Amino acid sequence: MTNRPALTRDRVIEAAARVADRAGLGGVSMRNVGKELGVEAMSLYHHVAGKDDLLDGLADWIFTGIELPTPDRPWRPAMTDRAASARSVLSRHPWALSLVESRRTPGRALLRHHDTVLGCLRRNGFPVALAAHAFSAIDAYVYGFVQTELNLPLQSGEGVDEFVSELGLPADTYPYLTEMVTELVVGRGYEYADEFDYGLGLILDGLEERLGRPDNSG
Repeated sequence: MTNRPALTRDRVIEAAARVADRAGLGGVSMRNVGKELGVEAMSLYHHVAGKDDLLDGLADWIFTGIELPTPDRPWRPAMTDRAASARSVLSRHPWALSLVESRRTPGRALLRHHDTVLGCLRRNGFPVALAAHAFSAIDAYVYGFVQTELNLPLQSGEGVDEFVSELGLPADTYPYLTEMVTELVVGRGYEYADEFDYGLGLILDGLEERLGRPDNSG
């Protein structure tokens, strides 16, 4: 008989994450998570109350993997590193995008994450309103960028050059789009992923300028 590690809430949530990675959120059920752990579904009820509790745990679990800023660190590098970490985690777990902001019962990791981000901004001189705007703008950008990356219409192994060549854009009809593709994409080793840092920099530049105004209340 194989000795299995004792079931814990953490093990159940981690198993649910593996199921979600393979089958998406639609595949997450008490039965499937039980199979992942090699136990009957009923055994899970000692550690999670049901599927809703399981999904709450998954949403919270995502935030355990995102780098937290040190509250007294300068805000710009702290927000840059946190955004990069969030992008990395969300890209590895595409199901998380539709889950993390939809749960009505936030867990401790999620709440600690949000509180720490706001704390870093506040300790760096952000008024409450501007800190809230900054948090919202950065996360909206990260989430949107990840969503776009995950849904780019490229086939496996296909480069951007091949995709663009198939479009056959007529320059007389789409002059500015053709200009951009010619100057920045074709033969340039273009990767959409490289846009992330530039776009994030634009947001941080705007926040830095707003923070430096005499009336920076947001």
